[in-house]
Amino acid sequence: MPEQTVELPGSPGELLRPARDPALRRAQIMVLIAAFLGWMFDGLEMGISPLIARPALASLLHTTVERDIAHWQQIIDAFFLWGAACGGLVFGWLGDKIGRVKAMSVSILVYSLVTGSLYFVQTPWQMAGLRFVAAIGMGGEWALGVALVMEVWDARHRPLLAGMIGAAANVGFLLMGVVGVIVPINQSNWRYIVILGAAPALLMIFVQLFVPESHKWKESQKVAPSKPIKELVGDPKLAKRALLAICFSSVSLLVTWGAVQKIPSWVRGLTDNKHAAGYVQMLSAGGAIAGCMLTPWFSAVFKRRTIYFLLCLLSMISCECLFLGFTHLNLGFILLTFVVGAFSAAFYGWLPLYLPELFPTRVRATAQGIAYNFGRIGAGAGAIWGGMIGKSYAQQGAIVSSIYIVGMAIIWLAPETKGKPLPE
Repeated sequence: MPEQTVELPGSPGELLRPARDPALRRAQIMVLIAAFLGWMFDGLEMGISPLIARPALASLLHTTVERDIAHWQQIIDAFFLWGAACGGLVFGWLGDKIGRVKAMSVSILVYSLVTGSLYFVQTPWQMAGLRFVAAIGMGGEWALGVALVMEVWDARHRPLLAGMIGAAANVGFLLMGVVGVIVPINQSNWRYIVILGAAPALLMIFVQLFVPESHKWKESQKVAPSKPIKELVGDPKLAKRALLAICFSSVSLLVTWGAVQKIPSWVRGLTDNKHAAGYVQMLSAGGAIAGCMLTPWFSAVFKRRTIYFLLCLLSMISCECLFLGFTHLNLGFILLTFVVGAFSAAFYGWLPLYLPELFPTRVRATAQGIAYNFGRIGAGAGAIWGGMIGKSYAQQGAIVSSIYIVGMAIIWLAPETKGKPLPE
Protein backbone atom coordinates (compact mmCIF):
# COMPACT_ATOMS: atom_id res chain seq x y z
CA MET A 1 0.00 0.00 0.00
CA PRO A 2 1.46 3.40 -0.90
CA GLU A 3 2.30 5.75 1.94
CA GLN A 4 -0.33 8.40 2.62
CA THR A 5 0.94 11.96 2.43
CA VAL A 6 -1.33 14.20 4.43
CA GLU A 7 0.35 17.60 4.51
CA LEU A 8 -1.20 19.11 7.61
CA PRO A 9 0.98 17.90 10.47
CA GLY A 10 -0.42 15.86 13.31
CA SER A 11 -0.67 17.30 16.81
CA PRO A 12 1.72 16.38 19.63
CA GLY A 13 -1.09 14.48 21.36
CA GLU A 14 -1.45 12.16 18.39
CA LEU A 15 2.06 10.84 18.92
CA LEU A 16 1.01 9.31 22.24
CA ARG A 17 -2.49 8.26 21.20
CA PRO A 18 -2.96 4.45 21.33
CA ALA A 19 -2.54 2.82 17.91
CA ARG A 20 -4.30 -0.17 16.42
CA ASP A 21 -1.01 -2.00 16.71
CA PRO A 22 0.37 -1.39 20.24
CA ALA A 23 3.69 -3.06 19.38
CA LEU A 24 4.19 -0.71 16.43
CA ARG A 25 3.37 2.37 18.48
CA ARG A 26 5.76 1.25 21.23
CA ALA A 27 8.50 0.82 18.63
CA GLN A 28 7.78 4.28 17.22
CA ILE A 29 7.93 5.90 20.66
CA MET A 30 11.23 4.17 21.50
CA VAL A 31 12.73 5.35 18.20
CA LEU A 32 11.58 8.92 18.83
CA ILE A 33 12.95 8.95 22.39
CA ALA A 34 16.32 7.64 21.22
CA ALA A 35 16.60 10.13 18.36
CA PHE A 36 15.49 13.07 20.50
CA LEU A 37 17.85 12.26 23.37
CA GLY A 38 20.71 11.47 21.01
CA TRP A 39 20.47 14.86 19.30
CA MET A 40 19.74 16.64 22.59
CA PHE A 41 22.99 15.31 24.03
CA ASP A 42 24.70 16.40 20.81
CA GLY A 43 23.45 19.91 21.58
CA LEU A 44 24.67 19.63 25.15
CA GLU A 45 28.11 18.66 23.86
CA MET A 46 28.10 21.58 21.39
CA GLY A 47 26.99 23.93 24.16
CA ILE A 48 30.00 23.04 26.28
CA SER A 49 32.49 24.70 23.95
CA PRO A 50 31.14 28.30 23.95
CA LEU A 51 31.09 28.27 27.75
CA ILE A 52 34.46 26.68 28.52
CA ALA A 53 36.55 27.82 25.53
CA ARG A 54 37.85 31.09 26.97
CA PRO A 55 38.65 29.93 30.52
CA ALA A 56 40.00 26.58 29.28
CA LEU A 57 42.31 28.18 26.72
CA ALA A 58 43.42 30.84 29.18
CA SER A 59 44.37 28.02 31.53
CA LEU A 60 46.13 25.90 28.90
CA LEU A 61 47.96 28.83 27.29
CA HIS A 62 48.75 30.57 30.59
CA THR A 63 47.62 33.86 29.10
CA THR A 64 44.59 36.15 29.00
CA VAL A 65 45.56 37.83 25.73
CA GLU A 66 42.32 37.96 23.74
CA ARG A 67 43.95 37.52 20.33
CA ASP A 68 45.74 34.29 21.33
CA ILE A 69 42.60 32.82 22.89
CA ALA A 70 40.41 33.74 19.90
CA HIS A 71 42.97 32.22 17.50
CA TRP A 72 42.88 28.86 19.26
CA GLN A 73 39.13 28.94 19.64
CA GLN A 74 38.83 29.27 15.85
CA ILE A 75 41.20 26.32 15.33
CA ILE A 76 39.29 24.11 17.80
CA ASP A 77 35.95 25.05 16.22
CA ALA A 78 37.37 24.16 12.80
CA PHE A 79 38.61 20.75 14.00
CA PHE A 80 35.22 20.07 15.56
CA LEU A 81 33.40 20.88 12.33
CA TRP A 82 35.77 18.82 10.19
CA GLY A 83 35.33 15.87 12.53
CA ALA A 84 31.56 16.18 12.23
CA ALA A 85 31.90 16.16 8.45
CA CYS A 86 33.89 12.91 8.62
CA GLY A 87 31.36 11.43 11.02
CA GLY A 88 28.46 12.20 8.72
CA LEU A 89 30.10 10.21 5.95
CA VAL A 90 31.43 7.33 8.06
CA PHE A 91 28.38 6.72 10.24
CA GLY A 92 25.90 7.52 7.47
CA TRP A 93 27.58 4.82 5.39
CA LEU A 94 27.58 2.42 8.36
CA GLY A 95 23.87 3.11 8.91
CA ASP A 96 23.07 2.05 5.36
CA LYS A 97 25.38 -1.00 5.61
CA ILE A 98 24.75 -2.47 9.09
CA GLY A 99 21.57 -0.70 10.18
CA ARG A 100 20.57 2.57 11.80
CA VAL A 101 20.45 1.30 15.40
CA LYS A 102 23.87 -0.38 15.54
CA ALA A 103 25.59 2.58 13.92
CA MET A 104 23.78 5.03 16.22
CA SER A 105 24.93 3.16 19.32
CA VAL A 106 28.56 3.40 18.27
CA SER A 107 28.27 7.09 17.36
CA ILE A 108 26.80 7.96 20.79
CA LEU A 109 29.53 6.02 22.58
CA VAL A 110 32.25 7.80 20.60
CA TYR A 111 31.11 11.37 21.21
CA SER A 112 30.26 10.89 24.89
CA LEU A 113 33.43 9.15 26.06
CA VAL A 114 35.76 11.36 24.03
CA THR A 115 34.12 14.57 25.27
CA GLY A 116 34.53 13.37 28.86
CA SER A 117 38.21 12.79 28.09
CA LEU A 118 38.68 16.55 27.69
CA TYR A 119 39.12 16.58 31.45
CA PHE A 120 42.69 15.33 30.96
CA VAL A 121 43.95 17.69 28.22
CA GLN A 122 47.11 19.69 28.82
CA THR A 123 47.53 21.59 25.54
CA PRO A 124 45.27 23.32 23.00
CA TRP A 125 46.29 20.80 20.34
CA GLN A 126 45.08 17.95 22.55
CA MET A 127 41.76 19.75 22.97
CA ALA A 128 41.47 20.24 19.19
CA GLY A 129 42.23 16.56 18.57
CA LEU A 130 39.66 15.28 21.07
CA ARG A 131 37.02 17.70 19.73
CA PHE A 132 37.71 16.33 16.25
CA VAL A 133 37.18 12.70 17.35
CA ALA A 134 34.11 13.52 19.46
CA ALA A 135 32.59 15.34 16.51
CA ILE A 136 32.92 12.22 14.35
CA GLY A 137 30.33 10.59 16.59
CA MET A 138 28.13 13.68 16.74
CA GLY A 139 28.14 14.12 12.98
CA GLY A 140 26.97 10.56 12.46
CA GLU A 141 24.19 10.63 15.04
CA TRP A 142 22.10 13.28 13.25
CA ALA A 143 21.86 11.43 9.94
CA LEU A 144 21.08 8.12 11.64
CA GLY A 145 18.45 9.52 13.99
CA VAL A 146 16.64 11.41 11.23
CA ALA A 147 16.62 8.42 8.89
CA LEU A 148 15.34 6.09 11.61
CA VAL A 149 12.52 8.37 12.77
CA MET A 150 11.30 9.27 9.29
CA GLU A 151 11.28 5.63 8.21
CA VAL A 152 9.40 4.33 11.24
CA TRP A 153 6.71 7.02 11.54
CA ASP A 154 4.11 7.73 8.88
CA ALA A 155 3.99 10.82 6.64
CA ARG A 156 1.38 12.73 8.65
CA HIS A 157 3.73 13.10 11.60
CA ARG A 158 6.90 14.00 9.68
CA PRO A 159 6.63 17.82 10.08
CA LEU A 160 6.09 17.57 13.83
CA LEU A 161 8.87 15.02 14.21
CA ALA A 162 11.26 17.12 12.14
CA GLY A 163 10.58 20.03 14.48
CA MET A 164 11.18 17.90 17.57
CA ILE A 165 14.47 16.56 16.22
CA GLY A 166 15.58 20.01 15.17
CA ALA A 167 14.69 21.43 18.59
CA ALA A 168 16.38 18.61 20.49
CA ALA A 169 19.93 19.90 20.02
CA ASN A 170 18.84 23.32 21.18
CA VAL A 171 17.31 21.82 24.31
CA GLY A 172 20.77 20.48 25.10
CA PHE A 173 22.32 23.83 24.22
CA LEU A 174 19.80 25.51 26.54
CA LEU A 175 20.67 23.14 29.38
CA MET A 176 24.32 24.10 29.06
CA GLY A 177 23.26 27.74 29.19
CA VAL A 178 21.50 27.00 32.49
CA VAL A 179 24.70 25.41 33.78
CA GLY A 180 26.59 28.54 32.73
CA VAL A 181 24.19 30.71 34.74
CA ILE A 182 24.21 28.54 37.85
CA VAL A 183 27.96 27.90 37.83
CA PRO A 184 30.20 30.76 36.64
CA ILE A 185 32.79 28.85 34.61
CA ASN A 186 36.41 29.86 35.13
CA GLN A 187 39.94 28.51 34.86
CA SER A 188 39.59 26.49 38.04
CA ASN A 189 36.39 24.54 37.29
CA TRP A 190 36.06 24.13 33.50
CA ARG A 191 37.40 20.56 33.60
CA TYR A 192 34.47 19.45 35.78
CA ILE A 193 32.02 20.81 33.21
CA VAL A 194 33.34 18.58 30.41
CA ILE A 195 32.72 15.49 32.53
CA LEU A 196 29.02 16.12 31.82
CA GLY A 197 29.83 15.20 28.24
CA ALA A 198 30.32 11.56 29.20
CA ALA A 199 26.73 11.17 30.42
CA PRO A 200 25.24 10.23 27.00
CA ALA A 201 27.14 6.92 27.11
CA LEU A 202 24.20 5.61 29.16
CA LEU A 203 21.91 6.32 26.19
CA MET A 204 23.77 3.70 24.16
CA ILE A 205 22.51 1.00 26.54
CA PHE A 206 18.91 2.19 26.07
CA VAL A 207 19.29 2.18 22.28
CA GLN A 208 20.66 -1.36 22.22
CA LEU A 209 17.98 -2.75 24.54
CA PHE A 210 14.80 -1.00 23.44
CA VAL A 211 15.10 0.62 20.00
CA PRO A 212 14.02 -1.49 16.99
CA GLU A 213 15.66 -1.34 13.59
CA SER A 214 13.96 0.46 10.70
CA HIS A 215 11.62 -1.94 8.90
CA LYS A 216 12.13 0.01 5.67
CA TRP A 217 15.88 -0.51 5.92
CA LYS A 218 15.37 -4.23 6.54
CA GLU A 219 13.12 -4.51 3.50
CA SER A 220 15.65 -2.68 1.33
CA GLN A 221 18.36 -5.17 2.36
CA LYS A 222 16.28 -8.12 1.15
CA VAL A 223 16.77 -6.94 -2.42
CA ALA A 224 20.57 -6.70 -2.10
CA PRO A 225 23.09 -5.32 0.40
CA SER A 226 23.37 -1.53 0.18
CA LYS A 227 26.26 0.06 -1.69
CA PRO A 228 25.29 3.62 -0.80
CA ILE A 229 28.29 5.53 -2.12
CA LYS A 230 28.27 3.73 -5.46
CA GLU A 231 24.51 4.13 -5.83
CA LEU A 232 24.57 7.78 -4.82
CA VAL A 233 27.40 8.78 -7.14
CA GLY A 234 26.27 6.55 -9.99
CA ASP A 235 22.80 8.08 -10.29
CA PRO A 236 22.97 11.60 -11.85
CA LYS A 237 19.62 12.57 -10.34
CA LEU A 238 20.69 11.58 -6.83
CA ALA A 239 24.13 13.13 -7.27
CA LYS A 240 22.55 16.47 -8.25
CA ARG A 241 20.22 16.35 -5.27
CA ALA A 242 23.14 15.58 -2.98
CA LEU A 243 25.06 18.61 -4.25
CA LEU A 244 22.05 20.87 -3.72
CA ALA A 245 21.48 19.44 -0.23
CA ILE A 246 25.13 20.16 0.60
CA CYS A 247 24.58 23.78 -0.43
CA PHE A 248 21.40 24.17 1.66
CA SER A 249 23.10 22.75 4.73
CA SER A 250 26.31 24.72 4.19
CA VAL A 251 24.53 28.06 4.16
CA SER A 252 22.95 27.51 7.56
CA LEU A 253 26.04 25.89 9.09
CA LEU A 254 28.41 28.61 7.92
CA VAL A 255 26.41 31.31 9.68
CA THR A 256 25.72 29.20 12.76
CA TRP A 257 29.39 28.45 13.37
CA GLY A 258 30.92 31.52 11.81
CA ALA A 259 28.67 34.02 13.60
CA VAL A 260 25.78 32.88 15.84
CA GLN A 261 27.74 30.39 17.96
CA LYS A 262 30.20 33.13 18.83
CA ILE A 263 27.58 35.44 20.36
CA PRO A 264 28.24 34.19 23.95
CA SER A 265 31.97 34.84 23.47
CA TRP A 266 31.16 38.30 22.05
CA VAL A 267 29.01 39.06 25.09
CA ARG A 268 31.89 38.29 27.45
CA GLY A 269 33.71 41.26 25.94
CA LEU A 270 30.73 43.60 26.25
CA THR A 271 30.07 43.28 29.99
CA ASP A 272 31.68 42.33 33.28
CA ASN A 273 28.64 40.27 34.29
CA LYS A 274 29.91 36.71 34.73
CA HIS A 275 26.45 35.27 34.10
CA ALA A 276 25.73 37.21 30.90
CA ALA A 277 27.10 34.62 28.46
CA GLY A 278 24.98 31.90 30.05
CA TYR A 279 21.82 34.01 29.88
CA VAL A 280 22.45 34.93 26.25
CA GLN A 281 23.08 31.28 25.37
CA MET A 282 19.79 30.34 27.07
CA LEU A 283 17.88 33.00 25.11
CA SER A 284 19.47 32.01 21.82
CA ALA A 285 18.65 28.36 22.47
CA GLY A 286 15.08 29.24 23.50
CA GLY A 287 14.57 31.07 20.23
CA ALA A 288 16.12 28.16 18.36
CA ILE A 289 13.72 25.68 19.94
CA ALA A 290 10.75 27.81 18.90
CA GLY A 291 12.11 28.23 15.37
CA CYS A 292 12.79 24.51 14.94
CA MET A 293 9.33 23.52 16.14
CA LEU A 294 7.39 26.04 14.04
CA THR A 295 9.31 25.83 10.76
CA PRO A 296 8.31 22.26 9.76
CA TRP A 297 4.67 23.13 10.45
CA PHE A 298 4.86 26.12 8.11
CA SER A 299 6.71 23.91 5.60
CA ALA A 300 3.79 21.49 5.69
CA VAL A 301 1.29 24.28 5.00
CA PHE A 302 3.36 26.21 2.46
CA LYS A 303 5.99 24.98 0.02
CA ARG A 304 9.37 23.75 1.25
CA ARG A 305 11.31 26.06 -1.07
CA THR A 306 9.34 29.14 -0.09
CA ILE A 307 10.00 28.57 3.60
CA TYR A 308 13.74 28.11 3.03
CA PHE A 309 13.88 31.37 1.06
CA LEU A 310 12.06 33.26 3.82
CA LEU A 311 14.30 31.76 6.50
CA CYS A 312 17.38 32.99 4.65
CA LEU A 313 15.91 36.47 4.25
CA LEU A 314 14.73 36.84 7.85
CA SER A 315 17.91 35.31 9.28
CA MET A 316 20.10 37.71 7.32
CA ILE A 317 18.09 40.77 8.37
CA SER A 318 18.05 39.83 12.07
CA CYS A 319 21.76 38.90 12.13
CA GLU A 320 22.82 42.13 10.41
CA CYS A 321 20.71 44.17 12.85
CA LEU A 322 22.32 42.43 15.83
CA PHE A 323 25.92 42.56 14.69
CA LEU A 324 25.83 46.08 13.24
CA GLY A 325 23.36 47.71 15.62
CA PHE A 326 24.86 47.11 19.07
CA THR A 327 28.11 47.94 20.83
CA HIS A 328 27.01 47.08 24.37
CA LEU A 329 24.67 44.70 26.15
CA ASN A 330 21.14 46.01 26.74
CA LEU A 331 17.52 44.86 26.56
CA GLY A 332 17.34 45.31 22.79
CA PHE A 333 20.45 43.13 22.35
CA ILE A 334 18.95 40.42 24.53
CA LEU A 335 15.60 40.38 22.70
CA LEU A 336 17.24 40.35 19.28
CA THR A 337 19.43 37.44 20.37
CA PHE A 338 16.24 35.42 20.83
CA VAL A 339 15.07 36.42 17.33
CA VAL A 340 18.42 35.56 15.75
CA GLY A 341 18.37 32.19 17.52
CA ALA A 342 14.87 31.49 16.21
CA PHE A 343 15.50 32.30 12.55
CA SER A 344 19.09 31.05 12.20
CA ALA A 345 18.34 27.71 13.88
CA ALA A 346 14.98 27.18 12.15
CA PHE A 347 16.90 25.54 9.29
CA TYR A 348 17.56 22.60 11.61
CA GLY A 349 13.83 21.94 11.74
CA TRP A 350 13.54 22.33 7.96
CA LEU A 351 16.44 20.03 7.05
CA PRO A 352 15.14 16.91 8.88
CA LEU A 353 11.87 17.33 6.98
CA TYR A 354 13.28 18.07 3.53
CA LEU A 355 16.46 15.98 3.21
CA PRO A 356 14.78 12.56 3.75
CA GLU A 357 12.34 13.47 0.97
CA LEU A 358 15.17 13.77 -1.54
CA PHE A 359 16.71 10.29 -1.23
CA PRO A 360 15.54 6.63 -1.32
CA THR A 361 15.88 4.33 1.69
CA ARG A 362 18.98 2.47 0.46
CA VAL A 363 21.13 5.61 0.43
CA ARG A 364 19.20 7.92 2.78
CA ALA A 365 21.49 7.84 5.82
CA THR A 366 24.63 8.20 3.71
CA ALA A 367 23.18 11.02 1.60
CA GLN A 368 21.91 12.92 4.66
CA GLY A 369 25.19 12.41 6.47
CA ILE A 370 27.17 13.76 3.54
CA ALA A 371 24.78 16.63 2.81
CA TYR A 372 24.33 17.86 6.36
CA ASN A 373 27.91 17.44 7.46
CA PHE A 374 29.77 18.35 4.29
CA GLY A 375 28.69 21.89 5.02
CA ARG A 376 30.75 21.68 8.17
CA ILE A 377 33.94 21.43 6.10
CA GLY A 378 33.23 24.87 4.71
CA ALA A 379 32.03 26.04 8.12
CA GLY A 380 35.31 24.84 9.64
CA ALA A 381 37.28 26.82 7.09
CA GLY A 382 34.91 29.72 7.77
CA ALA A 383 35.61 29.50 11.50
CA ILE A 384 39.27 30.26 10.76
CA TRP A 385 38.68 32.59 7.81
CA GLY A 386 36.05 34.50 9.77
CA GLY A 387 38.62 35.53 12.33
CA MET A 388 40.63 37.21 9.55
CA ILE A 389 37.85 39.26 7.96
CA GLY A 390 36.90 41.57 10.80
CA LYS A 391 38.46 43.37 13.71
CA SER A 392 35.75 42.13 16.08
CA TYR A 393 33.14 39.41 16.58
CA ALA A 394 30.52 41.91 15.40
CA GLN A 395 32.23 42.64 12.08
CA GLN A 396 32.91 38.97 11.53
CA GLY A 397 29.27 38.07 12.22
CA ALA A 398 27.93 40.77 9.89
CA ILE A 399 30.13 39.65 6.98
CA VAL A 400 29.50 35.93 7.45
CA SER A 401 25.73 36.46 7.66
CA SER A 402 25.66 37.74 4.08
CA ILE A 403 26.06 34.10 2.89
CA TYR A 404 22.28 33.79 3.24
CA ILE A 405 22.06 35.55 -0.15
CA VAL A 406 23.45 32.38 -1.74
CA GLY A 407 20.75 30.29 -0.08
CA MET A 408 18.01 32.57 -1.38
CA ALA A 409 19.26 31.95 -4.93
CA ILE A 410 20.03 28.22 -5.03
CA ILE A 411 16.85 26.99 -3.35
CA TRP A 412 14.93 27.50 -6.60
CA LEU A 413 17.12 24.89 -8.31
CA ALA A 414 15.85 22.18 -5.95
CA PRO A 415 12.78 19.96 -6.38
CA GLU A 416 9.60 20.75 -4.45
CA THR A 417 8.68 17.70 -2.34
CA LYS A 418 5.55 18.92 -0.56
CA GLY A 419 2.80 16.31 -0.76
CA LYS A 420 5.07 13.51 -1.99
CA PRO A 421 5.90 10.25 -0.14
CA LEU A 422 9.41 9.31 0.96
CA PRO A 423 11.26 7.74 -2.01
CA GLU A 424 11.58 3.99 -1.59
